[in-house]
Amino acid sequence: MKLVDWLTGRSKRSNAQTSKGRKMMKLYYSPGACSLSPNIILREAGIPFELERVDNSTKKTETGADFAKINPKGYVPTLRLDDGQMLTEGAAIVQYIADQRPETGLAPHYGTIERARVQEHLNFTASEIHKAFGPLFSPDTTDAGKQAAMANVGRKLDHMERVLSDGRAYLLGDHFSVADAYLFVVSTWTKPTGIGLTKWPHLAKFVERVAARPKVREAMKAEGLMA
Repeated sequence: MKLVDWLTGRSKRSNAQTSKGRKMMKLYYSPGACSLSPNIILREAGIPFELERVDNSTKKTETGADFAKINPKGYVPTLRLDDGQMLTEGAAIVQYIADQRPETGLAPHYGTIERARVQEHLNFTASEIHKAFGPLFSPDTTDAGKQAAMANVGRKLDHMERVLSDGRAYLLGDHFSVADAYLFVVSTWTKPTGIGLTKWPHLAKFVERVAARPKVREAMKAEGLMA
């Protein structure tokens, strides 16, 4: 394979491949979890796919499959690609999906500052905001621990409030991206955890704006999160 082909993800073999023997992509998800983000992006990208629900308590899928054999990491999201490969980690999954439909603009081109900004927001959402919610979903967290966790989440949301305080519609400006989907999902967790978004009005408006998108509503309905 030539270096240019490796860098662009092309090869003679991949270019010669046809749809024969390939399956539709399948997203393994749990309702309202971070897997809602790739669910949204698959729909925004217009890529046909299947959904298979995972029970987080039993680690079984709705068809009775052992999820640990599908993804040894044991958590969603997991995306089965059309060639059978499994892709894990939400930030990687949504960028892969976006790159299959570059014309949608869901992720800027690699090598641009805009793409670096998307990755910056994805990484902050994953490592800071998402992670900060962890203790609030654990039955072993004490009341004091939950209060500390809520304060920690608040500090992370303070940053996103500052980013959005210039009036931009989305994280990169006027165009919806994969980073917006992930931030939207973790921001919705403020409701069941009792944190709310009252202290972060710009973030609250952002969540309302994203929630109104047709494909976002479609994804939420598919997961039973809204009627």
